[in-house]
Amino acid sequence: MSNITIYENLANAIILQAVKDYRMALKSLKANSRNRTAQADKAEIERFFRSQWYSALTDVNGEMLIRSLQKEVDV
Repeated sequence: MSNITIYENLANAIILQAVKDYRMALKSLKANSRNRTAQADKAEIERFFRSQWYSALTDVNGEMLIRSLQKEVDV
């Protein structure tokens, strides 16, 4: 396995975990909008999706991903 493939796999795993965590936070907030842990998680993950680090990991537009996940969870 090449170093590029290893890097791409790691980058993909980081993004997929953030997507899973974001979905979970959105679902938690849908059930209880006062859930402070979910509010903090949502804000932190949105900062990640808008960060330079995220942009270095993928070409997927972070704002589009946020909107897509919010639509998926029906927020």
